[in-house]
Amino acid sequence: MENHRLVLPEHLNQYGFLFGGYLLMWVDEVAWMAASLEFRDCHFVTVGMKAVAFHKSVKQGSILRFETELIHCGNTSVTYAVSVLNDETEIFSNSVTLVRINEEGEKQSLPKR
Repeated sequence: MENHRLVLPEHLNQYGFLFGGYLLMWVDEVAWMAASLEFRDCHFVTVGMKAVAFHKSVKQGSILRFETELIHCGNTSVTYAVSVLNDETEIFSNSVTLVRINEEGEKQSLPKR
């Protein structure tokens, strides 16, 4: 799945670059969207990300491209690789693991694929 995000003034830190917290939120969001589209009628929450390392700074007005790919499907959880590119240069990558939950917030098995 591919998604895009425009970096606006409200996304910048005190030095004029993208605040890392926004990027992490967007990575989490696109992983959740990928899982929700692939496993319709399932409810997911994020349980973890791998180590966080920002490769390049990002300026206002940049259009970031987010690419997601399912890399693992377990009994109750899924993991997506998320790459973030700015002008074809990867600025961030991570894997996000989400778990399926029921209405009470308890883990639930994924449907058969």
